[in-house]
Amino acid sequence: MKWTVHGRRSIYASDWVSLDFVDVELPDGQRFEQHVVRMARPVAGTAVLDEADRVLLMWRHRHVTDTWGWEIPMGRVEEGEDPAQAAAREVEEETGWRPGPLRPLVVSQPSNGSIKSVHHLFLAEHAEHIGPPVDVTEAERIEWIPLSAVFGLISAGEIVSGPTLIALLYLLARPVHGTR
Repeated sequence: MKWTVHGRRSIYASDWVSLDFVDVELPDGQRFEQHVVRMARPVAGTAVLDEADRVLLMWRHRHVTDTWGWEIPMGRVEEGEDPAQAAAREVEEETGWRPGPLRPLVVSQPSNGSIKSVHHLFLAEHAEHIGPPVDVTEAERIEWIPLSAVFGLISAGEIVSGPTLIALLYLLARPVHGTR
């Protein structure tokens, strides 16, 4: 059933994010204002696999939740970039690895009930080390982790990032993971 939107009013807006009250009506006639967050630009991320079926992950701190976890390289799609260009740029800047050709995995909106934040997720099946990361503030460490270890890391609470979970679980759900 579709909700009816009667209007919206801005509470806050910047180049990064906006927060609105949206006047919505449910199919049963109930009407209220809902908080809606809209990210100004999409996000692009890449699951980089090597020939040993390991994934390139970054161990990083997120101040918003004050937690540490493994994540795939990802970031905002900048003006003039397409999502694949942004995804490749983020891998290089954050890890020092240049990904091979990127293939689209999935486009997601991890919390679409209250946040509009489009995530373009890609797969690169190899990468070339080009040097240290350009952005040294992104990760405490960067490691190649066996894809077979991902479920254990999720169970241990060491992978909680929505886009990372989506990309890695998508890869693990392939009919026979480990085959290209």
